[in-house]
Amino acid sequence: MKYSDRRECIYQRIKNSYDHPTAEKIYEDVRKTIPNISLGTVYRNLNQLVEEGYIRKITNLDENAHYDKIDMHAHMRCSSCERILDLEKHFIPDIAEYVEEKSGNKILSQEILLTGICKECRKKEKI
Repeated sequence: MKYSDRRECIYQRIKNSYDHPTAEKIYEDVRKTIPNISLGTVYRNLNQLVEEGYIRKITNLDENAHYDKIDMHAHMRCSSCERILDLEKHFIPDIAEYVEEKSGNKILSQEILLTGICKECRKKEKI
């Protein structure tokens, strides 16, 4: 894939985030750095980054597509506010490494989704 400063800015926004942004949110954020970028450019670059395997597109959170970095991490969906939170790797045992060791297969990615109530909602609801 040919280098593009716009694509790099979009990629860095996703790579350094934990909020699973939509294209529209990425557009809002990237416009702070590149004011003349169009929403269409953001969509085209997101599609290229997904096709090339740099990021992943998540379509089962709500009616919008969300974007996430590709690395070994798990997610938690809050059943109260419905946000999806990244869980740092040290919270989840290295399941991929265990499966590789036991099965002989090579694991390229993992998707783990836990459901619960986030700490902000717990504070509000005193759960």
